[in-house]
Amino acid sequence: MQVQEGAQTIRSLPYSRIAVIRLRGLADTSPEVERALDLLRLRRRYTCVVIDERPAYLGMLRIVKDWVTWGEIDADALAELLRKRGRLVGDKPLTDEWVRKYGWSSIEEFALAYILGEVERLSCPENEQWPKTGNKVLCIPKLKPFFRLHPPSGGLRNIKKGFNEGGDLGYRGIAINELILKML
Repeated sequence: MQVQEGAQTIRSLPYSRIAVIRLRGLADTSPEVERALDLLRLRRRYTCVVIDERPAYLGMLRIVKDWVTWGEIDADALAELLRKRGRLVGDKPLTDEWVRKYGWSSIEEFALAYILGEVERLSCPENEQWPKTGNKVLCIPKLKPFFRLHPPSGGLRNIKKGFNEGGDLGYRGIAINELILKML
């Protein structure tokens, strides 16, 4: 899959999930950018969401590319993100016991199934029936759809330049996994 961004081409690896981290605040943003950030649920700095590669999401990423960084997340980074920063409604931490209650053996198994596309979404909608396959619920009930992260240990390089120019904004490919681990 390719997305044209001016003269730059973004090539997706065989991953199907994208982690998006907001790095900049809201000052001097247009209403269009504010709306796109709100739709992505990136309402504060250092907030992360995991999305799939739908054209609608890719269009929103094109709009907010000067406020966020994104790339393909792997199963290990997603499992660490869920384990350390996953929160349930009521600000309770996500645990293996909670995941076992819904048919999964561990957070790692659920993260791998999500990356491979066996699970459609991370968090279940509240007012709908939860999708199931056998005894497994195909999402995590009451999981918040975003992750609050710390500023990265060691700091950022430059939040005014793109990743290819020596900064931190925009598409960064699988290097997003290193940044996520620095921000846990």
